[in-house]
Amino acid sequence: MGLGIGSCLLKSGVRVDIIARPGTVAALQRDGLVRKGIFGVHLAEPSQFGAYGSLEELGREQYDHILVCTKSFDSLEAAKDLCEHRLLLREQTGIILFQNGWGNAETFCRFFDSRRIYSARVITGFRRGPENTVTVTVHADPIHIGSLFGGDLSKVTAVCELTAQGDIPCEVTDSIEKDLWAKMLYNCALNSLGAVLDVAYGVLAEHEYTRTIMNGIIAETFAVMKRAGYETHWPDYNDFLKVFYEKLVPLTADHKSSTLQDILAGKKTEIDALNGQVIELGRKHSLSVPYNVVVYNIVKFIEERKA
Repeated sequence: MGLGIGSCLLKSGVRVDIIARPGTVAALQRDGLVRKGIFGVHLAEPSQFGAYGSLEELGREQYDHILVCTKSFDSLEAAKDLCEHRLLLREQTGIILFQNGWGNAETFCRFFDSRRIYSARVITGFRRGPENTVTVTVHADPIHIGSLFGGDLSKVTAVCELTAQGDIPCEVTDSIEKDLWAKMLYNCALNSLGAVLDVAYGVLAEHEYTRTIMNGIIAETFAVMKRAGYETHWPDYNDFLKVFYEKLVPLTADHKSSTLQDILAGKKTEIDALNGQVIELGRKHSLSVPYNVVVYNIVKFIEERKA
């Protein structure tokens, strides 16, 4: 996701510095950043951006925005690292979290004023190819950026406009909590089950057996969300199911989940920030969530064996 959003900003003429792993940094410095897929091809030459292995390498630069695109399980370390390099932030610098799951914003609020923290809801599929290449595979809805803590939304308007100018639609929203929980309902049903069965999203919706499991996951997630005092765009989970099967799944039918991609690559998954968060909130609010517990434990088993 980081390379995909970065390529949009670069296409819009924005100065961008990328922090990545050594192999990715070397490929970016050598061959530039390539974006392919449903929004067309764009190449940013190595001279157009910076690629670094750590925040230390940025020196005394300051940035208008910091985009955090790490996996959710790296949120704590990313927040600590950025806190230790506060000189990178101006007084008005916003930190925008392009991450899956629930709980990432709260982690960053342990280190920064909550009004600095913004969240992005993304229902766009990205797949890595070579180290310097990202392919946009599916897109169901514009990226939404907003604040869970009453932050000034005018401060992220430019990021949204520039991302959209770079090909991927992006909008400011004043209802990001509802958006993030809509994404949780979507991800908790599709990511884990798609990973366990090694199939694309569309296949899951074609069969009664998998639909039954997804319906159970969604019903539990909706109940936990309501009990915990959060909201989404639909008053009842059946209303969400209609949109889920008629719009969201068809638009992303060919996509295979990031959880599956992580498992196949032998990497840690984000299951703890997805179904794991539903289980944790269910435990906190005395709600049983057996469907979520089963898929969570199967993914953790597969993850452990693949590691």
